[in-house]
Amino acid sequence: MDSASAPHRIPPEMPQYGEENHIFELMQNMLEQLLIHQPEDPIPFMIQHLHKDNDNVPRIVILGPPASGKTTIAMWLCKHLNSSLLTLENLVLNEFSLTATKAKRLYLQRKTIPSALLVQLIQERLAEEDCVKRGWILDGIPETREQALRIQTLGITPRHVIVLSAPDTVLIERNLGKRIDPQTGEIYHTTFDWPPESEIQNRLMVPEDISELETAQKLLEYHRNIVRVIPSYPKILKVISADQPCVDVFYQALTYVQSNHRTNAPFTPRVLLLGPVGSGKSLQAALLAQKYRLVNVCCGQLLKEAMADRTTFGELIQPFFEKEMAVPDSLLMKVLSQRLDQQDCIQKGWVLHGVPRDLDQAHLLNSLGYNPNRVFFLNVPFDSIMERLTLRRIDPVTGERYHLMYKPPPTMEIQARLLQNPKDAEEQVKLKMDLFYRNSADLEQLYGSAITLNGDQDPYTVFEYIESGIINPLPKKIP
Repeated sequence: MDSASAPHRIPPEMPQYGEENHIFELMQNMLEQLLIHQPEDPIPFMIQHLHKDNDNVPRIVILGPPASGKTTIAMWLCKHLNSSLLTLENLVLNEFSLTATKAKRLYLQRKTIPSALLVQLIQERLAEEDCVKRGWILDGIPETREQALRIQTLGITPRHVIVLSAPDTVLIERNLGKRIDPQTGEIYHTTFDWPPESEIQNRLMVPEDISELETAQKLLEYHRNIVRVIPSYPKILKVISADQPCVDVFYQALTYVQSNHRTNAPFTPRVLLLGPVGSGKSLQAALLAQKYRLVNVCCGQLLKEAMADRTTFGELIQPFFEKEMAVPDSLLMKVLSQRLDQQDCIQKGWVLHGVPRDLDQAHLLNSLGYNPNRVFFLNVPFDSIMERLTLRRIDPVTGERYHLMYKPPPTMEIQARLLQNPKDAEEQVKLKMDLFYRNSADLEQLYGSAITLNGDQDPYTVFEYIESGIINPLPKKIP
């Protein structure tokens, strides 16, 4: 491109399309696969890769010491995510693999198999259709750094790695009560997880090698190896305490595997803040605009500026303001479109508040192409809103703003002359809150990926949550 030519304006639809369809990530994943596999003819390989459409299927590794519950968590995740579970045992029992037949003989003799053979088994299994289409979960593999490196060399890369952790004393005690169902492979415990059905109780078996001494020896070997495995998975590994109820461990693991890692994809924030009057939307918008150079778009302020500048739209708006009537949606959207179509909004991104107030306005916004890629609902209790707004006052002499609880006037003289804005009267605040909550359920349903925050806390704490929601990818919604 000629560097002397004028700046080329990219239509806003282009980056929006790229974000919505994850074009950058798609190309990045395809390039990674090309470099890993190095096919002789890249074109058919890329076409085959696109047909697989499996960039986002689960690829999970779960590691942990003996009795940490990793197999239980892995099985629960498999059921929830509809993925395939890979363990050392079911890999060697694969009846349709010659490699598995060879590995089975070694496994029955030594209860272990060479790393090279294990990795070959994994490679064969991951090539099968169920793993390709639905994803996979590796339970307790890799055990050593050698295995981790061999797996990486073959281009097998997990998206999430979970390491369960608990004190050795807890694990030894837990292991002594372990029981296994030979029919289903489900693991139970005499104290923590005993099955209610007598039929299952009767067929439970005591696993081998669970004595205190044997468990301590396994723990020693695990600790020796895990410290060398962990560095193989920077940025995608999460340690979860296993010394808590199994359900809590599962939900923490599920939350993590449903999260997306940050990418280098270009991202232009289009942020929408929703919440009742007094929930702090204006302050949060100002903080975002200041830190991230976003354009702060306040709908009410736009209308006032249009009237002050005596624009064509301003003259049309004026009568509605004078009669204290709502500005028609069609006129409101024209003023908003005029601002959001400016180059600074397209290039820098924007944070919008004050609109939409109902489902009709939200649909109008979407139809005009102003789709936010981050939506936040600020929830604040009714009593807190009333306290925030109805106690606000202004000094008519100096213009200074006060709050009778949080920022009281310094003297009795100033307090005597303070005035309340009619908009802060209790009845007016109640009316606006009722109007918001009447429409909030519809808006929450429309913006299904919205993040709901507790707005009744320090504003900078709220800002940190909003900031985290913007810079990190949205979690995947898996039913």
